[in-house]
Amino acid sequence: MSFWEKLVNAMGNTAGNALSAVVEAIRTVFEGDPETRRKVAFSVAVIALSAKMAKADGIVSEKEVQAFRDIFEFPASEAKNVARLYNLARQDVAGYEAYAAKLSTLCSTCAANCPVLEDVLDGLFHIAKADGLIHENEMNFLRHIAEIFQMSQARFDQIAARHVADGRDPYKVLGVSPADDFPTIRRHYHVLVSEHHPDRLISRGVPEEFHAIANERMAALNDAYAAIEKERRAA
Repeated sequence: MSFWEKLVNAMGNTAGNALSAVVEAIRTVFEGDPETRRKVAFSVAVIALSAKMAKADGIVSEKEVQAFRDIFEFPASEAKNVARLYNLARQDVAGYEAYAAKLSTLCSTCAANCPVLEDVLDGLFHIAKADGLIHENEMNFLRHIAEIFQMSQARFDQIAARHVADGRDPYKVLGVSPADDFPTIRRHYHVLVSEHHPDRLISRGVPEEFHAIANERMAALNDAYAAIEKERRAA
């Protein structure tokens, strides 16, 4: 029996208070396996936030559901179990704040400096922009999630800049200033590439399903650096 099936069976039919049921199921079903427990807790929290993210603009579009599937791949045999968790989260009386707060406790370091939480926020942005527009309510949702994660405004702005399709500011994407000289920008870029390389996700315990997020992030960093390099050469 997979951990998804174990979790769904342990939860039963608890749409009204899914978060409490999930926490209790994770605590008891996977009590003797801390690594699996952490992966399950992370995965379920992300599923729940994704479900609530999709409702932030009042409409759950097929594109948003597909975006969720793009970043959270799972075996076809587990589709029904994952869909059940997703739907329970959408119906849960607990607000998204409770899920975000629970997720922030998964970090072994200070939440404000936790790369795993940045992975989560990137995933939520991916879903929010799936229908071609990040709605105001969705942006407010994302901003509040970042606050719960103890993320600075500057860090949030840097993440948000990666997901702007038109008029993307390459300096914001890299978290540098137009006043910085190019060697400084280049050094900072290389630090970001090292920090956010897809292989690093494995070492920090993020499920393999999230590698698509890291690939998308790396593409944004590379594009931003190339744009600045082109601009500086032309100057």
